[in-house]
Amino acid sequence: MGVIQQLRVYAEQHGFAVSSRLAEFLGIRVKSVRLFFIYASFTTLVGGFLAYLILAFWLKLKDMIYTKRTSVFDL
Repeated sequence: MGVIQQLRVYAEQHGFAVSSRLAEFLGIRVKSVRLFFIYASFTTLVGGFLAYLILAFWLKLKDMIYTKRTSVFDL
């Protein structure tokens, strides 16, 4: 058996069974763990994008309200 084959077998045994091993440890179904990972990844992606949009809107609104005046006569 070659080194590449041994590495592949080791990765399959210890790395690719994360969901099943976690579900076995927690005592729940594997499908529930996989769905949790899928929903968590979408929530993280969408949540970060929403936070970016809210901050951009807030900064734009702040810039529109609080404008820097160069002199007293700009009123």
